[in-house]
Amino acid sequence: MQHWSLAWRAEDHVFDGDGACADADFILYFAGREAAGSVSIFESLRTLCPSAHILGCSTGTVIDADELSDDEAAAIAVKLDRATVDLASVPVSGSSSFDDGAALARMLRKPGLAGVLVLSDGLNVNGTALVAGLQSVLGADVPIGGGLAGDGSAFARTLVCADAPPAECIVAALGFYGDNLTIRLGAAHGWSFFGPSRRITRSDGAVLHEMDGKPALDLYERYLGEEAADLPASALLYPLLITNPNAPDDEVVRTVLAVDREKRTMTFAGDIPEGWSARLMRGVFSALADGAAQAATNASPVPGCGDGLALLISCVGRRLLMGQRAADEVEAVAEALSARFRQIGFYSYGEIATQGVAGWCGLHNQTMTVMTFQEAA
Repeated sequence: MQHWSLAWRAEDHVFDGDGACADADFILYFAGREAAGSVSIFESLRTLCPSAHILGCSTGTVIDADELSDDEAAAIAVKLDRATVDLASVPVSGSSSFDDGAALARMLRKPGLAGVLVLSDGLNVNGTALVAGLQSVLGADVPIGGGLAGDGSAFARTLVCADAPPAECIVAALGFYGDNLTIRLGAAHGWSFFGPSRRITRSDGAVLHEMDGKPALDLYERYLGEEAADLPASALLYPLLITNPNAPDDEVVRTVLAVDREKRTMTFAGDIPEGWSARLMRGVFSALADGAAQAATNASPVPGCGDGLALLISCVGRRLLMGQRAADEVEAVAEALSARFRQIGFYSYGEIATQGVAGWCGLHNQTMTVMTFQEAA
């Protein structure tokens, strides 16, 4: 595997690169929404690599190696030694994100599929259903990673590029094929628990009504004390960990998006299944960085493989909470991985990663995910 970092010219919204990258098989790029929406980016990448598949999306913060940028763009061109890659995309149907995910998976389901990287519109898709649709077709043996496009704290418009100028309401994915290619995923959060574990006794999709038979908002307000007056903003510091009692490896972090004080309900950035357990959490910067390092360790390199690519997808909530300290978690990943990995990534509206021995894939919030790619040397 060879890769080339492409130089960003902000004044022109274009990329420059070494002529050697012309034979690249695929390009990944991430940019702030204003830059990401520029047709010039796509055109410059297509000129640099005429036959490469191009996949990218908007974000509030770009990860480039171990550095962060809120107003620039980053791209990497990759040439595979023996593995192959294909790209598929579907428009957001608006009726069933599960069906959108299944349709995308069917396009990529071919012999030798080693893994899938998916980037999705971040505002018009039910990420939980999208992931379920993908896995319904691909099964538990195919690793799936990726994330929902972002827009920083604006939550106004997200864009995805899939071999065409970037647009809204697109879900796209790269499928990787070949026995010599190893794809590993890690997902970890680093949040600390407080309070007892509770059972989700009533919910409707992403809306949480009751835990242990009591109004969800009542319980949150009790634990947050004076900070409850600032809900939902203050809930950024207090996400919820939900766990499948029948499969403890199936756990995801959920962020509060809205509260209904009259109905005493809370709306989260992802489904909250009835019957699952829930625990309130709070963040300490050093622990969040440790969580990012754990994600990298879970996606650790494979002995006998050559240089690789590491895709980092973290949550916009972590970025907003940590501020400049967000660089700590990116540096923690770099330290946990070997120097043979080139890092690139973005802060998303939801992280996608297969995890656990059962190969369950979920939509995460407030979580660092790391997806590594290596070919046998």
